[in-house]
Amino acid sequence: MSIRSAIVIGGGISGPVTATALHRAGIDVTVFEAYPGPAYGIGANLALAPNGTAALEIIGAADAVRAASNASITSSGMSINGKRIEMPTLQNVEPLRVIDRPVLHQVLHDNAVAAGVHVEYNRRLVDIEEHADGVTAVFADGSTATADVLIGADGIHSTVRTLVDPKAPGPTYLRMLGFGAYLDQVIDLPPDAMTFAFGKRAYYLYWSMPDGRMCWGANLPHEQYLSLTAARSIPNEQWLRTLRDIYADDAPGEEIARATTAEQLQVVGALHIMPPVPHWYRGRIALTGDAVHAPSNTSGQGASMAIESAIELARCLRDIDDPATAFATYEALRRPRVDAIAARVSKINNTKAAGPIARKAMQMVMPLAFKHMNVEKMMGHEQRFRIDWEATVRPAVAPVG
Repeated sequence: MSIRSAIVIGGGISGPVTATALHRAGIDVTVFEAYPGPAYGIGANLALAPNGTAALEIIGAADAVRAASNASITSSGMSINGKRIEMPTLQNVEPLRVIDRPVLHQVLHDNAVAAGVHVEYNRRLVDIEEHADGVTAVFADGSTATADVLIGADGIHSTVRTLVDPKAPGPTYLRMLGFGAYLDQVIDLPPDAMTFAFGKRAYYLYWSMPDGRMCWGANLPHEQYLSLTAARSIPNEQWLRTLRDIYADDAPGEEIARATTAEQLQVVGALHIMPPVPHWYRGRIALTGDAVHAPSNTSGQGASMAIESAIELARCLRDIDDPATAFATYEALRRPRVDAIAARVSKINNTKAAGPIARKAMQMVMPLAFKHMNVEKMMGHEQRFRIDWEATVRPAVAPVG
């Protein structure tokens, strides 16, 4: 018997994409979100790689996302202690799209609703009950919802993940806090260019925007974990003093930090990655997006991987009648790709906290490394990847357990 109904937990990025793709596949779907609305002010900005934007074409959201983005990045460079090195650029691909996370949430929500997806807010999941022919979500307000399958798209701190596997690993704190700010261009910047900068004490990045402003993001080394609420309880003025001290004597980090005001500063909070999750599904329940794979922000692929997985999951549920077999096939399709991207960026993360000696070595080695870099071999398979929505998915593996 075909899968006719689905519950999606989470209304951020992967949730609305999953729901829209499921709806397109002919499955009745409802999204349940714990927060009061789709753009609840979590996070600053993120980048969508060409493969992520291409995946959004399948659900009809790509043009709206392009229109809502605030920068299109066509070139990039690396700066080590003020010395900029131009990085090779992948040719004949769409620009990297930079967009505010709350704006992306709103665009994907609006696209889902326009497609016919039902969304309910203030519905916090507390339990899941599986039956022979369905699954029931239990919410904190005492209400319930039942469907053929349930999809956990509830982010890096996923409740569904812990219900699928109580022993599942949680997110790994990278011992860094994220900050961001939009401000007038205080340094000369080429148009549509992003720079990844390794200062004397910490990593940061900055880029130009078409409206004449610039944006920068800081990765502040911070051994103590702080929740977003705890980080935002500290006055922006205090954080700004810390950032100015950290980037003092960096070029152009010092100038950028001193030009930033407390009103402009956005506290993004603790930076995480997800270690490999042993179980992507159980019975009629599956995970997608950051709930099951959240690569470092260094990858530039976090949101794009979430979007791709959401659509691939919908394809599997469209074409494979048995939920566990559909989920096993989905995992077989997606795990190798997301694991490969996680492996690529794991080494890069270590350089963000490199000391003075390591930075000096990087400054000597990087120009030579970039000169001989095969950017097509390194990045082409990631950014040129395209999902064939029309192709029929065949069961790849038998379900586990």
